[in-house]
Amino acid sequence: MSFSFNLSLPVVKEGSSKTCRTPTDAAGILADTATLAQEAFTVLTLDTKNHVLDRHLITLGILDASLVHPREVFRPAIQDGAAAILVSHNHPSGDPTPSAEDIRITRQLVEAGKVLDVQVLDHVVIGRGETPFTSLRESGLVNFGK
Repeated sequence: MSFSFNLSLPVVKEGSSKTCRTPTDAAGILADTATLAQEAFTVLTLDTKNHVLDRHLITLGILDASLVHPREVFRPAIQDGAAAILVSHNHPSGDPTPSAEDIRITRQLVEAGKVLDVQVLDHVVIGRGETPFTSLRESGLVNFGK
């Protein structure tokens, strides 16, 4: 009797030189979304030292809305072996003030992240002008834990 095993080990990714420790870091990485005519919901996957593993476009919505579900948000985090994520979307109006729906989905993502042991560090809303972004963590609108 013989057994054969097909063993495949994951590829080790080289660490990125980009780190994302602050909302300002995230806004810089995602600045190209500020001028989009549609809402784009993006996830930055991060390692344990907040190095950016990858950037993923989750959904591309319409002028003032984007459909987001935790399943789609955390899929790339799990595939990348991320310790944490930072989520972001743009407001085509240029006003980065979070909507009630932005706050609701962020709370939902934080709870899902707890179950998956992938910390949601922040949700940064990208706008333009004098106030180019809003951090839901810094604004105190959502409790991110830790």
